Amino acid sequence: MTAFLGIDSSLTGRRWIGPPADLERLAEGLAQQAALPLPVARVLAERGVPPAEAAGFLAPKLRDLLPDPLTLRDMDVAAERLVDAAVNGQRIAIFADYDVDGGSSAALLIDWLHQHGRQATLYIPDRIDEGYGPNVPAMTALAAAHDLIVCVDCGTLSHDALAAAAGCDVIVLDHHLGGETLPPALAVVNPNRMDEDGALGHLCAAGVVFLTLVQAGRVLRQRGLPQPDLMAMLDLVALATVADVAPLVGVNRAFVRQGLAVMARRQRAGLVALSDIARLDGAPSAFHLGFLLGPRINAGGRVGRADLGALCLSCRDASQADQLARQLDALNSDRRAIEAAVRLEALSQAEARGDARLSWAAGAGWHPGVVGIVAARVKEATDLPSVVIGVDHGIGKGSARSVPGVDLGRAIQRLAHEGLLLKGGGHTMAAGLTVEEAKIPAAMDRLAELIARDLAGRTGSGDLRISGLLEPSGATAPMYRMLEDAGPFGQAAPAPRFAFSDQLIDSAATMGDRHLRLQFRSPGSPPMEAVAWGAMDGPLGPGLIGAKGRRFHLAGKLELSTWGGRERLRLRLDDAAPATGNL
Repeated sequence: MTAFLGIDSSLTGRRWIGPPADLERLAEGLAQQAALPLPVARVLAERGVPPAEAAGFLAPKLRDLLPDPLTLRDMDVAAERLVDAAVNGQRIAIFADYDVDGGSSAALLIDWLHQHGRQATLYIPDRIDEGYGPNVPAMTALAAAHDLIVCVDCGTLSHDALAAAAGCDVIVLDHHLGGETLPPALAVVNPNRMDEDGALGHLCAAGVVFLTLVQAGRVLRQRGLPQPDLMAMLDLVALATVADVAPLVGVNRAFVRQGLAVMARRQRAGLVALSDIARLDGAPSAFHLGFLLGPRINAGGRVGRADLGALCLSCRDASQADQLARQLDALNSDRRAIEAAVRLEALSQAEARGDARLSWAAGAGWHPGVVGIVAARVKEATDLPSVVIGVDHGIGKGSARSVPGVDLGRAIQRLAHEGLLLKGGGHTMAAGLTVEEAKIPAAMDRLAELIARDLAGRTGSGDLRISGLLEPSGATAPMYRMLEDAGPFGQAAPAPRFAFSDQLIDSAATMGDRHLRLQFRSPGSPPMEAVAWGAMDGPLGPGLIGAKGRRFHLAGKLELSTWGGRERLRLRLDDAAPATGNL
């Protein structure tokens, strides 16, 4: 395949790959038939959207895309039992995971119960002392004091822990991969149970909880009882969907699009406080959910109090929400410092191994609260499935992050079945594991074998996919808003990356210690701004910092920046290469 713009090795060492010729022809036809700008038509062509469906795709409606909740097994039982508990004033406990998806799922249930005039006990296990998911002591204690326990974003593989909840009904609302047998619960609602068809396997736990509340609304209506406002809860579903890296396809697109609109109304105290402390100035986007809000909510579970995120999301008092948001922001700063030290060592280990199938690293004393985010950083740096393990007293606790096309959760679950792990599981793109220190090398070798077939034929880390060419004069706010209608962008729905050919660099300067800001233009066009986050940590920043007056090809994604109430379009720079004559 010929390199796009002839770029075989950019400043970051990557080859640029343009859209296939057949896709470009489809996009051109779609642009004409549906009267769309070519950049927008390219996105729809990549998604396989025919001209007749273009208008519906650009304006997804939840009522058109929402599946029937009863397509999921045990949904009828779960919804009836939840309504019974709420209506009859029974004692309810919510056992949630400590990440954004778990916290959002818990907040959904707390909000729903509040609208019934009910409260629930929130229990989120400590990441270090208890680990992921239900455990026997916690479930025993909760069962003794409650009539119903709802496990959200966890519980599908917790057979012994759920068996300990004697005398109390347990409902599991989860999305993690199931095993050959189900735990002893009244209902296990999970699109990734082995006896499900997988049609809704892209849902995060909050999506499963929302569908459960939709079915609960039907039950309430049948009983002639008032129904809580579910549409106002979509901000939490959107947050969890993006932060848990769920594929932005099908109903997930509608969840995020409409959830962002709900969030923009600033009616949830916790999200308002978090947005303000993150300096989110303007309408929220999927990017803000994943990179500004998500990390702060996760910080409590990573390096502080596990329940802080859920408490902030479910808080109804603005002053209290502000205090919780400040705690989470401070913990996020602590997390960054801890992460930085582990990241350097993990990357060094992974690069030294040089395995073309799997990047992994393990270290004594690495904080278990940051191994997941470090695994994500290693994956980004190597473009390979990555595992990072912190070892303490002979036991390793690790997190894994995958790349598209590799079902890492199922592979890790198989390692557990084969006895190489003490336990392990998750979903396609992310998983967790516990392993004896002595077995780490063997387990990683076996994991590399299991995923090797999935990796065959993937675009390598030396390739950068380009959606097409764009000129600064064509990068207008109206075109950008139409691109946004083709979103939201994220997992399984990447944002288009444009190449700006032969651009003159007017200025290049650092922002802080790690970031870069450029001004560039083409003849006859006004200058345009580009920012490259973290560019000074790699070859991109040093390669451009002295580029004033020189011509470069630039590649990146458009974003709308708001500063002081004013909007401006800029390029989030991914890569660059000298234009002809600059070599």
